[in-house]
Amino acid sequence: MTPNLFVANNVFDDRACQLGEGPLWHPLQQRWYWFDILQNRLLAKDTHEDSLQAQYSWQFDEMVSAAGWLDEYMLLIASETGLYKFDTRSPSSPQASKQLVVELEANNPLTRSNDGRSDPWGGFWIGTMGKQAQQGLGSIYRYYQGQLRQLVTDITISNAICFAPDKTCAYYTDTPSQQIMRQALDTQGWPVGKACVWVDLRAQNRNPDGAVVDAHGNLWNAQWGASEVVCYNLEGQAILRVAFDAKQISCPAFGGTHMKVLLATSAAVDADIKDKNAGMTFTTDTAVMDITGLAEYRVEL
Repeated sequence: MTPNLFVANNVFDDRACQLGEGPLWHPLQQRWYWFDILQNRLLAKDTHEDSLQAQYSWQFDEMVSAAGWLDEYMLLIASETGLYKFDTRSPSSPQASKQLVVELEANNPLTRSNDGRSDPWGGFWIGTMGKQAQQGLGSIYRYYQGQLRQLVTDITISNAICFAPDKTCAYYTDTPSQQIMRQALDTQGWPVGKACVWVDLRAQNRNPDGAVVDAHGNLWNAQWGASEVVCYNLEGQAILRVAFDAKQISCPAFGGTHMKVLLATSAAVDADIKDKNAGMTFTTDTAVMDITGLAEYRVEL
């Protein structure tokens, strides 16, 4: 099967991120959020007409990487030391307004949070990794009903955390493995049995990064260094490719009023000088692909 190729040239936000990650569409605010991990920043941009597409930025005192939405104003944010409640009405230097929910490898200065996403039960999955991508230092955790539980260990670069809309499984990757894993889940969202390889990219020498699932259950995976997000169907076959004008595409997300916008973050760190749009954030209309995204689940603390 040869996947159809779509070219996305729309720069949604030209603030270059050293390591753009963790995009999130907030359905109540009609606003996009994403992170520049290496610059300790949370960025945002409105999309509704009366906002004039206002931009926002919050500077933290540690690395921040992923979020879920709690209510109209509050996010759950993952940092290198914990999960925090954060009020998006806070000023640009928000240290005093973040509230610790649970520590996350707070006693390990070598690690930080990376990829994360809310699950269909209102839980939040978050991966960690070594700050220098040291082999096997990371893990994947789930925070649910007041408990943080370690699910996967010996992870080098945690990525691609997302969930099937029928609640049967989760997906994730350890990027250097070049394999996307499928993990069966029970009726409360906890892993059952061992994860299995669902997409194997070793033969293509592709590096799976962040991922998101659409309303049909297809998985959309950013592939670091390839300028693409690739869509895989329920059988793990590539059916669509979306090319972006930046080489290091890091994570996709669906949003927009009708969930027909695909946003992708990128990274400027170690980028080639010819990669003029490195670190910028892109969007493309998925209506032409007949694709509808799946709304992000609300995190329930």
